[in-house]
This record gives sequence, C-alpha cells and structure tokens, in this order.
Amino acid sequence: MGGQREDYYGKHGTPQKYDPTFKGPIYDRGCTDIICCVLLVVAIVGYVVVGVVAWTHGDPRKVIYPTDSRGQFCGQQGTSNQNKPFLFYFDIVKCASPLVLLQFQCPTTQICVSECPDRFMTYLSASGSQTAGDMDYYRQFCVPEFEISQKAAVEVLRDKECPAMIIPSTPLARRCFPAIRTTKGVVTVGNETTYDDGLGSRRNVTDLLEGAKNANVVLEARQLAMKIFEDYTVSWYWIIIGLVIAMVASLIFIVLLRFLAGIMVWVMIVMVILVLGYGIFHCYLEYAELKGEAGSDVTLTDVGFQTDLRVYLHLRQTWLAFMIILCIVEVLIILLLIFLRKRILIAIALIKEASRAVGHIMMSLLYPLCTFFLLCLCIAYWASTAVFLSTSNEAIYKVFNESACQFSGQTCNPETFNTTNVTKLCPDAQCLFAFYGGETAYHKYIIAVQFFNVFMLFWLANFVIALGQVTLAGAFASYYWAFKKPDDMPAFPVFSAFGRALRYHTGSLAFGSLILAIIQVIRVILEYLDHRLKAADNKLAKFVLCCLKCCFWCLEKFIKFLNRNAYIMIAVYGTNFCTSARNAFSLLMRNIIRVAVLDKVTDFLLFLGKLLIVGGVGVLAFFFFTHRIELVQDTAPSLNYYWVPILTVIVGSYLIAHGFLSVYGMCVDTLFLCFCEDLERNDGSPERPYYMSPELSEILLKGHLEPSKSADSQGQGGRTQTPRGRRLEPAFLPNN
Repeated sequence: MGGQREDYYGKHGTPQKYDPTFKGPIYDRGCTDIICCVLLVVAIVGYVVVGVVAWTHGDPRKVIYPTDSRGQFCGQQGTSNQNKPFLFYFDIVKCASPLVLLQFQCPTTQICVSECPDRFMTYLSASGSQTAGDMDYYRQFCVPEFEISQKAAVEVLRDKECPAMIIPSTPLARRCFPAIRTTKGVVTVGNETTYDDGLGSRRNVTDLLEGAKNANVVLEARQLAMKIFEDYTVSWYWIIIGLVIAMVASLIFIVLLRFLAGIMVWVMIVMVILVLGYGIFHCYLEYAELKGEAGSDVTLTDVGFQTDLRVYLHLRQTWLAFMIILCIVEVLIILLLIFLRKRILIAIALIKEASRAVGHIMMSLLYPLCTFFLLCLCIAYWASTAVFLSTSNEAIYKVFNESACQFSGQTCNPETFNTTNVTKLCPDAQCLFAFYGGETAYHKYIIAVQFFNVFMLFWLANFVIALGQVTLAGAFASYYWAFKKPDDMPAFPVFSAFGRALRYHTGSLAFGSLILAIIQVIRVILEYLDHRLKAADNKLAKFVLCCLKCCFWCLEKFIKFLNRNAYIMIAVYGTNFCTSARNAFSLLMRNIIRVAVLDKVTDFLLFLGKLLIVGGVGVLAFFFFTHRIELVQDTAPSLNYYWVPILTVIVGSYLIAHGFLSVYGMCVDTLFLCFCEDLERNDGSPERPYYMSPELSEILLKGHLEPSKSADSQGQGGRTQTPRGRRLEPAFLPNN
C-alpha cells in the first residue's frame, strides 16, 4: 500500500505473514496518558472532599422550609416555630425579587409568623391606637422577645424589634409577599394605591414592585407547575405504556435491520416521507378549518407568551408555521435522497455488516443503559452538592452604631450581645443582621467551589460518554479482527473492551473529556456574560460576545467529532489520545470527501430511523391523549394540558431510539476505520488475507488490474498473488 501508510500506522503497518492466532491490533497495547489519569483521580478525590464539606455545612431543608434571620426553620416540628409556617420580611422593599428571597439573600430582618398580614398598619398607628386588639395583632409581626412596654416607638424601630409597617400579603412558597394586583392598568395592594411607610410619609405601592416584581410570574409558574404535576399523576401509566411501545418498536426495528437491512432502510425512508407528508396535510386541514373563525387571524406576536399552549392551536398562523417547517424538512430529505442515492447503497452495506456485528454482540444494545446510569449518578451528585453548597450560608450579624465605636463592623451574636461589654463601651451599638454568607475560608470561596462543581460535572459526564464509545468500539473491533467470525471472538466482547478501556486508557479518556469540558465551561461563562449584558446598550460588546459564542459552539462540535474518531483509534490501536486524534484527523483529511459523505449518509439513515420511531409513537400519543381514537376515547384521561404527556412520550421515545441506534452508529464508524486499517495491513493474498467479511468486501472493494512486479514477489519470499491476478482497492478511497 505504500510507505506513507506504513509510517502512518507505525508497527501496525509492518507487513507480516498470516498468523491464525493473530486477533488484530486491539490486543497489543499499554497504559496511555498516565498523567491525565492521575489528574482525574486527584480531581475526583477533591470532588468527594468538596461534597463532604458541602454536606457538612449545608442544609437542604432551606429549600423546603424558609428560615428566619437566626437560622431557625419556619414550621419545623419540635421547635418554637412549629405553628409559624410563614416567613415575614420587615422591609420587603429591600429585596430585589422573590428569586432573591428564594435564595435566602434578602438583607432585612426576617421572622416566622403564623399568618401573613391582611391589612395596612404602621407601628406608630398601632401603638397609639385606642382600638383594643390593634397592638396585639401587630405584636405577632415583631421579634419573639419583644414586649409591649413604655419603650418609645422610635427606639423600637431603631432596634429593629418591629417592622415600621405591614401591608396586605399573600403566602407564596411559604413566604409573605405583597398582594399586588393590577386593575385596569393601575397597581394596587389591598385596593389602595399608596401606603404609609411608618416613618411619617406615604409612598406609592409601585415601590413594592422592586421588592416583589416577579411575584406574579413566579405564582403563575407555580400554578402551571401544579397543573403539569396533576397531568402527570393521572397519565403517568399511559406515558410508561408509550415508552414501552417505543422500546418494543426500537427492538423490532433492530431485529428487522439484522435480517432485512436493505429493505428496512428503503421502507424507513418511504415511511418518513409519508409521515411528514401526513403532517403537512394535517396542518393544512387545521389551517383551512380555522378560516373565518373569530380570533383565528390574530398573530403570534400579538398573543405573546401564554402558559396555556392550547391558545396557539386556535391561531391560523401557528398551523401555517408548522406546515412551512414540515414542507422545508420534506424537501430537504427528498433532495438529499436524490443526490446521495449511490452512497446510500454503500451505507446500507455498512449497516448490514453492523447488524451482523450487533447480532453477535447483543450485549452492546444494553450498554447504553450503563452509560445512562453513570450519567444519572454524575448529575445526582452534582445536583445534591450544588444544593448543599447553596444552602450552606449562615446569617451574619455585625455591630452597627451611629457614633464612633471600636467594635463597629465586627461580627456578633444577637443572643449574647446584651451581656457583652460592647453595650457598655458603645451604648448606641446594636447587633443587627448584615448578610447571608460566612467569613470562613469555605464561605469566601464558595463561588469558586460551585464553579468547580459545574466543571467536574462536565468532565465526568464527558468521561462516561467517552468510556461508552471506547467500550463499544473495542467490542466491535474484536468482531472485525476475528478471522473466523464468531469463533475467534472473545466470550464477552463488551466486558473485555470495558476492562481494556479502564485498565489501559483511563488517562486518554480523561484527556479527551477534559478538553471538551473546558470548552463547555467557557460556553457557560459566555452565556452568563450574555445574560448580564442584555440590559446594557453596548452593541460592540454584544457583537463580540455573539461571535465568541458562535466560534466556541463550532469548536465544541468539531472536538466532539474528533474525539469520537480518536476514541475509536484508541480502542483499535491502543495509542495515546494525541496520537489517536492525529491519526484520526489524518485519515479523515486523506479521505475527506468520500469518508465524510459516507459517514454522514449513515448517520442520516440512522436519524431517519429515530425519526420514524419517534414520529410513529408521537402520532399515536397525540391521537390518544386528544381523544381522537374512538375505541379508547373513554379510557384516555382528562388533562389540563394534553401536550404534557405527548411531549414526555416524544422526548422519551427519542432517547430510547437514540440509545439503541447510537450503538449502530458507533458500530458503523468502528467497522469502517477497521476496514481502512485492514486495507493497509493486508492485500488479500493467502499470506496476508483480509479480515473483512466477504459480504462487506463485495460492496466496499472493486477490482482493477494492477501489473505484478517481480521485485515485489521476490521481496515477499515468492508470495502468491491475489485471486485472478488482481489487487483490490477500496471503492471510495483515493489511490496512492
């Protein structure tokens, strides 16, 4: 094949005599990228330490139960607050939004109360009122140790023992928020447009919007979440049935591919075209049906965002948009089929060979479950650690005073503050709530720890995906390099490949996943900056940021593609990550047109398979949950939003189909690269026969006369020529 390709593959390119015991290059390997392996182990140990520290300091009950300024949970049984389930804020205006409140970061005194206030009242009016019960009612919104005495009102307000005013409030997530309503464009609280701030002046209720500007949005989101939860409670078993149908359909599809790959591919193509055609026809019918109906000509822009998505289905513009999108997809698929019809035949041959390989290694179909389980572990550990980290802040109290004091700004304990000498040296000093956080090294660097938590999520998730790719590639490579299939294959190809990957190539997998994780973290940072710049009016900064986001998106896609092929090289040849990536890139560049087209055609056919399964199950779910199947019309549950179970079934079906058919994708890529290696190692002669199956060679190889050279024969010790005096070359690789 030439010195260039022998140099490319190093020792694997060296011509050798056929050895019946030889099982291919996958068994000749050693440990690779040991430094990255050590780095990964150190990072995991550090991640475990972070988790332990977070679990020690954090308290996830803060997510469920609100806490007052002293860190006590509202409504917790066995405490003084067990009958006080709601959190009340002395000055809601100091809070930026309810989202800040939900993160326990509002810088004002907070106490637990049995009920939220239902009226306007100030401390001055309550303390001077002659009406019996006013002060007793106001008393429940003061700190627990407050006692009605001869203490002047200004002193009570100065000591933050009682709020300056209370306003009508409603509980939201166990927190008292102003009962803000909008009537004909006028913002009111308790039917009032102004309120007494308790300091002798009246303020507009719109000032409260800064403290609770997202309360209505959060409330609507909460109501939407409750309705969605109700839909899940009455339809969960039907959703499971839909997912089981998707799994059965995927298994049937794979079994049919095993025996009828060519027919199934063409049937799949036709079915996808028909399903899309029916979608176009259905959208047209809905579009025509709405003609003349009141309100159907309203545009999507005028409607805006609505939590009830059924509103959009009554608009003609919605169905017109669906119809246009489906038409574009239909035309694109037909054009691709026309231009790639010859490549489809080669792709079908690869899919047939992949079906044989999968048939001999059925355990490979179950391995995506292992990957899914490991990914769930990574996500669960990250989520729990993030919750414990976010709830590890403590209420910090500091000394505040109006005159000069040497203790000003120092931390203090409000429970023992009056017994210290601070009040003697500084009579006007107070121990007041300052902020939520902490002054230890752990609390100071908690943001960095959260960043490390996110980074480790990306790294470990990418490592798990890489481990799955290398395992499947190694299993399918063992099939290809078995001269007598399946007799020469190992007893448990998947387990053998999994063991080789962990034993020899953990460092290489860590290296590749680390590069990808760094790029993904950079993208997260760019998204964060973009979110922060939305309110800014710097067009240049937005343009630069948009360009950076686009560049890193493209870079991430390229690295994923390169890593996938590098992992196949690692599984087949046992080289380190850099060498494997370089060899994979070199191979792709040498055959950029044919190889890339063939790879994408195969991916396209497998994508059509996913589309067929998802489309079929999705259409069935749509007709069932919208009560359009007469036989089971009474069986289908009544729902608030029928799109909830439909979308769940569609997304779940896609994940199931993707899990099964992604095995085929990895199998095709592995077999193709092994095929290229086979061509460069061997020439089809009795001394160096091909390892590819006869069925694969019939499609991927073509014969043409190549004059035999006596020098070659002498150099190979009188090696016999290939049958019929021909040398076989790949049908889609360029000649040397």
